[in-house]
Amino acid sequence: MTSYLLAGGGTAGHVNPLLALADLIRAEEPGAEIVVLGTREGLEARLVPERGYELVHIERLPFPRRPNVAALRFPARFARAVRETRALIRDRSIDVVVGFGGYASAPAYRAGAKEGVPVVIHEANAKPGMANKLGARSTPYVGVTFEGTPIPGARVTGMPLRPEITGLDREGLRAAAREHFGLDPEKRTLLVTGGSLGARAINRGVSGSAAEIVDADIQVLHIWGGLTEVEDPGVPGYTVVPYCDRMDLALAACDLAVSRAGSTTVSELAGLGVPAVFVPYSHGNGEQRFNAAGVVAAGGALLVEDAELTPEWVRGTLIPLVGDDARLADMAERARGAGALDGTERLLALVREALEAR
Repeated sequence: MTSYLLAGGGTAGHVNPLLALADLIRAEEPGAEIVVLGTREGLEARLVPERGYELVHIERLPFPRRPNVAALRFPARFARAVRETRALIRDRSIDVVVGFGGYASAPAYRAGAKEGVPVVIHEANAKPGMANKLGARSTPYVGVTFEGTPIPGARVTGMPLRPEITGLDREGLRAAAREHFGLDPEKRTLLVTGGSLGARAINRGVSGSAAEIVDADIQVLHIWGGLTEVEDPGVPGYTVVPYCDRMDLALAACDLAVSRAGSTTVSELAGLGVPAVFVPYSHGNGEQRFNAAGVVAAGGALLVEDAELTPEWVRGTLIPLVGDDARLADMAERARGAGALDGTERLLALVREALEAR
């Protein structure tokens, strides 16, 4: 029986691929032991136990970015986290550590190396985070989602995705998916989403033209997100939901998606062949622009800045695009060619390679 320690968390971009890999391991190796290392503050605190996996907590330890009291305390706190993780590896007879970035990963990488356990790293974004950049220096087993990710020696495995996405029959489910959201099963459908927290620029930029979009015989499924303070435009045919726990059906329902460019979103849309307009999040380290670069270059998506989401852009670009069947079909093929749906299997193959080499 193989014992896996999966480390990562904080955001959905770290937790979702971790869970996708865990699910595949559980399906293929029912006797395997899977332990997840995460924090009490990140999404993993809720999502991991909900999926039925054991979560062991570790202190949330952001890398210090400037000299201050937290930076002075960091070395001792990090060393303690490594000691605790080494003890976990020994106590649970862990055979391999697989990290996905985030606060819990850096101590896991160091602990695995000190215990002589193989370490595998997956980097979700085209612009890697600090934990994975540092961890990759001490292991040859690094998988990345996007070609060109600047980690020497990394292999492109793609993004581990949920089975409900990789097995999604968009064409077969389209009518039922639209009916699920109270939409007309025959009408062109635009999906608008800024992710679980929403995106003010996307919400305001598109909803402000709700009447004009609907007047063009296009219905809209707009997933508002949790922290966005805007109002439902109240236009029949423009359906607003605050959250969506069936994103598979939302993706099946749409002809075109307008969304942020998180790594999972880009991977899902490209792998499924969903034409997209990506509006990259402008803050942070700019990784969303890089995430979308491949599928945009292939012609499967457009890239639009927050400031460009104006009524003029909606009128001149978005509405004509949703109505152009030939262009959408071409974009769908180009997106599919730039994406992949087998990232989970390819990452597990890399993990097994590390285990065999041990």
